[in-house]
Amino acid sequence: MLTKDTDKKLFLLDAYALIFRAYYAFIRNPRINSKGLNTSAMFGFTNALLEVLNKENPSHIAVVFDPPEGNFRTEISSDYKANRDETPEDIKLAVPWIMKILEGFDVPVVMVNGYEADDVIGAVAKKAEKEGFTTYMMTSDKDMGQLVSENIFMFKPGRQGKPAEVLGVAEICERWGLENPLQVIDILGMMGDSVDNIPGIPGIGEKTAIKLVGKYGSMEGLYEHTHELKGKQKENVENHKEQAMLSKQLATIITDIDYDVSFDSMVVGERKDDLLRSTFEELEFRTLARRVLGEELPTAGEQISMFDIAETPVVDVQEEVSFRTIETTPHEYHLVADDGIDALLKTLSGSDTYCFDTETSSLDPLSAKIVGMSFSIKEGEAWYVPTLGEEDEIKEKLKRFAPLFEDPSKTMVGQNIKYDYKVMRRYDIDIKNRLWDTMIAHYLMNPDLKHGMDFLSEQYLNYKPVSIETLIGKKGKNQLSMADLPPEKISVYACEDADITMQLKQHFQEDIDKPHLKSLFHDVEVPLLKVLADMELEGVNIDRGMMGEYSAELAEAIGSLEKEIHAMAGEQFNVDSPKQLGTILFEKLEIGTNVKKTKSGQYSTSEDILSRYKQDHPIIEKILEYRQVRKLKSTYVDPIPDMVNETTNRLHTQYMQTVAATGRLSSTNPNLQNIPIRTERGRLIRKAFVPRDEHHVLLAADYSQVELRIIAALSGDESMIEAFRNGEDIHSATAAKVFGVGKDDVDREMRSKAKAVNFGIIYGQGAFGLAQNLGIKRREAKEIIDNYYAQFPRLKEYQQENIEFARNNGYVETILGRRRYLADIQSGNAVVRGFAERNAINAPIQGSAADVIKLAMLRIHEIFKEKDFKSRMIMQVHDELVFDAHVEELDIIKPIIIDGMQNAYELAVPLKVDLDTGENWLQAH
Repeated sequence: MLTKDTDKKLFLLDAYALIFRAYYAFIRNPRINSKGLNTSAMFGFTNALLEVLNKENPSHIAVVFDPPEGNFRTEISSDYKANRDETPEDIKLAVPWIMKILEGFDVPVVMVNGYEADDVIGAVAKKAEKEGFTTYMMTSDKDMGQLVSENIFMFKPGRQGKPAEVLGVAEICERWGLENPLQVIDILGMMGDSVDNIPGIPGIGEKTAIKLVGKYGSMEGLYEHTHELKGKQKENVENHKEQAMLSKQLATIITDIDYDVSFDSMVVGERKDDLLRSTFEELEFRTLARRVLGEELPTAGEQISMFDIAETPVVDVQEEVSFRTIETTPHEYHLVADDGIDALLKTLSGSDTYCFDTETSSLDPLSAKIVGMSFSIKEGEAWYVPTLGEEDEIKEKLKRFAPLFEDPSKTMVGQNIKYDYKVMRRYDIDIKNRLWDTMIAHYLMNPDLKHGMDFLSEQYLNYKPVSIETLIGKKGKNQLSMADLPPEKISVYACEDADITMQLKQHFQEDIDKPHLKSLFHDVEVPLLKVLADMELEGVNIDRGMMGEYSAELAEAIGSLEKEIHAMAGEQFNVDSPKQLGTILFEKLEIGTNVKKTKSGQYSTSEDILSRYKQDHPIIEKILEYRQVRKLKSTYVDPIPDMVNETTNRLHTQYMQTVAATGRLSSTNPNLQNIPIRTERGRLIRKAFVPRDEHHVLLAADYSQVELRIIAALSGDESMIEAFRNGEDIHSATAAKVFGVGKDDVDREMRSKAKAVNFGIIYGQGAFGLAQNLGIKRREAKEIIDNYYAQFPRLKEYQQENIEFARNNGYVETILGRRRYLADIQSGNAVVRGFAERNAINAPIQGSAADVIKLAMLRIHEIFKEKDFKSRMIMQVHDELVFDAHVEELDIIKPIIIDGMQNAYELAVPLKVDLDTGENWLQAH
């Protein structure tokens, strides 16, 4: 065997493997340039190429593509790769650009008609070995392991910051438990490959294939010893010999193809900088141009969106640009002393609109001390007013600004105003200005992007603000507080915040003034921030003693479950260790068949994987219960008491308006939306949420089946509308129609299945999902769904209309005009497109439910304030509002709450509210 010659180092790149990898790496946040072109694949591929050129220093390189026509395997088997989704359009568009980039780097493209890239790479690698090369095949495809030799290696690209992995003979043999890498072919032939539609032998997965090859050496060796096999395995092997041999043939990489390899053409050449410059400029790869060519490219022109109708550009969020900064941008920032406040107030009073921001000692509005305030009324000019001293001194200074803050004719602009509003309330300042929040504005314009000020500034103003870390340092024990810094150090940073936020408001104004956003912004989302601020400041009382007792109870349950699991396993092990658990379940207990390992070489023991084997062994149920109890204790029962504010002695969750793309509110510290209520143990957590004192009770008001009512109204399905109008149990009414029985003959199982379908349609659930949900066969699930749509035809039509609307317009919208943009609705990839289609069905329903409860909250809050009730709205969870209700006001507020919720929005279907009270949240719900 030839020894390695480091002067002859050849890299062969599997083009499509790298292109697909790059494309899907950005699938949740695609890179879109100002022309609307998805540049994810081009960007990722170029980075991978640069990684090889710069770090591996190859002497020779080539990129190998599959030919556009078929190959010899499709002639052998028409089913080969037949179940693969169509290549996404964005990848098809990327290929010519990647060819151009390769030309710019002077890297040859190799393609041989009739053969796949794997075959060509194999042929070139084997010939290179004879010529004294050390060859690295850059791919993650497991099939390529069969080609590895002393001089041929697999080079698997690194992921998520991890380095690339080089696999030689030892690594491949260890991975598969083989003596020779060529035996990879036999394993692949036996186990098959669902991705390439290689059938393999029924009943033989990876683990069994490895055992059989280890014992018999090859596929042929297996068939010489079928008499040694037993039962179903023997039957499957013997009955599928032809299929097995075909599978091995399909899995074999052909290395003796008719191709005249020219290694001279693969020598790493000189870059063609002019070509790369023009290509990078068209793709808007500014960072790459700087990195590769050492020069800046002109910034892009006017940004456009994925769809002509979209209000906001979906811009290239990954690419670094040559941003403007405070050093390169003219500005007038003023540090205002006490004797300059009157002049500042006169300036601010002369403007209808001003921007306001606070600098504080912490991010907790309940304890943060105001360090200073910044103001701006026009681009490039801002003022910073430090507020030094004791609390009383700070309050006195803030009082001088009270007439400005309390003037309802003025508009206050801010980024995340809710925080500043809460801080000012603590200092007895009630902001009564009209509000204009840039974070909320951008969220409505494009809910799927980030909404932080730095991000918005960079994307829309091409300006990089001063980082707060330059003032207080990075997170950690040595990080300072704004209160530790002198005003002179804070001033420029604070002024810049106000200046940039004011500029963003001007930038977003035109979009917010559009008909579908104007009312949603000014009449719903912005007024709601004050409602949420009041709820957050109010907080809720927690019975910490009860939580402590419950924690001890759960700890005991965890211990008991652990003992039961150990008994079932026949040994003690760490139940929390996925590696140990996987070995116990899938090797010792031999639960399941064809169980696959993760890339790290251990079995996956995630909840969805374990749920598949619930019926196979009682230990699975116990493990799932163990995890559920452990999570309950560690995520909710133990942390929640520690979150209680020591000053107010109440729990103050924070509601976020700009997180869920559907418009739903989310909460944090704690996340009330995620407290599990489907299990008895989970529901008991609500028992710890109690009224403020003996004069109050908790009152919970919950929309009944609001999403079903909304889909009935939006679709106009008369049968469903009639059932709701008649006050019928919608699930029983549905069951009667779907199963063709009288309403009195609907049993519990029928109702349960109908309920699953009713809620499943909201999410575009198909037969597979319903079958999993109900634990029934897919055929039965399909029959139920078909019957369902036969009885409620308008629902199916409505769903298709929504999908079609999204295809034509690029978005769907709610009853209040809240839009969800669906860039992938046109994708040729079935998985990607299917996800967008389900969103097209679901987003208008979930979003409309969010619209409805927000309108209800606004109505109820306004009346409560107007009547100056002692009762308070304190929580919003999904479709439920919770109140700390004064017992003397119950008879007054109950009809107000019911009316506010049921008449929040007029639909063709009446909205219904269930309302109850109790000594804790569990009783009231």
